Amino acid sequence: MRTALVGVRGEEIVKTWRPDAVVTDMVLPDVDGVDLVAKLKQIHADCEMIVISGHGSTPKAVDAIKAGASYFLEKPIEADGILALLEKAIEKRNLQDENEQLRAKLTDRYRYANIIGKSKKMQELFDLVESVAASEANILIQGENGTGKELIANAIHYNSKRAKGPFIKINCAAIPKDLIESELFGYKRGAFTGATMDKVGLFEMAEGGSLLLDEIGEMPSYLQTKLLRVLQEREYRPIGSDRIVHVDFRLITATNVDLDTALREGKLREDLYFRINTITLRVPPLRERSEDIPLLCEHFLEKFSQRYQKNVKAISPAAYHLLIRNRWPGNVRELENAIERGVLVAKGNEIQPGDLPESLREESNMPAEFVFPSHWTLAEIEKMAIVQTLQRTNWNKQEAAAILGLYRPTLYSKMKKHEIHDMGRSARQAAPAQTS
Repeated sequence: MRTALVGVRGEEIVKTWRPDAVVTDMVLPDVDGVDLVAKLKQIHADCEMIVISGHGSTPKAVDAIKAGASYFLEKPIEADGILALLEKAIEKRNLQDENEQLRAKLTDRYRYANIIGKSKKMQELFDLVESVAASEANILIQGENGTGKELIANAIHYNSKRAKGPFIKINCAAIPKDLIESELFGYKRGAFTGATMDKVGLFEMAEGGSLLLDEIGEMPSYLQTKLLRVLQEREYRPIGSDRIVHVDFRLITATNVDLDTALREGKLREDLYFRINTITLRVPPLRERSEDIPLLCEHFLEKFSQRYQKNVKAISPAAYHLLIRNRWPGNVRELENAIERGVLVAKGNEIQPGDLPESLREESNMPAEFVFPSHWTLAEIEKMAIVQTLQRTNWNKQEAAAILGLYRPTLYSKMKKHEIHDMGRSARQAAPAQTS
């Protein structure tokens, strides 16, 4: 415990000591007690304030509470009474600390190596990544553009035993097909026209670490054969060289194409496919995890507000409606770009509909079936909105509830109220009878 005879000294103590609770008289030699409470709350907002007065009155008590006091006592007072209040105040602070720690833990549950998601699909993906990261198994990551495949690859490498080794990445779709081989294998000076010096290949550069081959389906078939041989023999010769290079890297591959289609069309060799997909990780598109949109919006809002030093704290309900209803063909990357634009052009502390990309605001984006006749009742409109949303989500009620901004139990209640039958369940039940 520390004491101060004047308000100025009390301010100095609070600045340096940051106590859980402060007991102060209403009348001090240099400052009014109410003013002191207000100053101390500005310095340390979480501090519990107990104010004592020999001239108790309702207006004084109200002023003290408004300034930030938690308790107001009239003299004379007993020591046991003050101690009881201090214990209560400290208990309250401890509870607040526990709540903050719990909130931080919950936030961590929804974040894994800079990947954000609280949906069931993302939590299952986090669990699987955590399970396989430490192994040496080859990993194949499948997902649409913008879903975060590279983030998953980063998580695998930096949570593996190879985390201290290099992590080499190459996008097979971004390099001309006739140059991919020289990038991967390297070459000896004079091996071909333009080879003016020796070049170390990416296979060799990845020694002791991991190698990410993004868009593996864009790799030419003959090169897929060579890659398979490297994976089997763990050695190769650079182009035009007699030198044998022994390799030790973990292979991580990624693709945005449907694997069955790629195999059927010959874009991916079957023997290579079976070699690289010891573990296949599917990153779900954003439309399959709509419940993650609020969490992602909050993350990107904070990220870009800090980056651009903008005081944008929230997203208006109207703008939020546009974000929730969109199908996000560009997935998380498209959502991130939308929030970044919103933060940059927002005039106030909220993102408004006009701050979002024009494509989100165009009426043509709204399906025609969501335009209702003017004579319909509110109940009829609500029923049709629920039915259409369920149809759009293939009767996935969790996703539909997220799009509609409802809790899932509320959606069930409204389905019962409007006598909406689960057609998805009916279809699933009928399926075996059709195939038998």
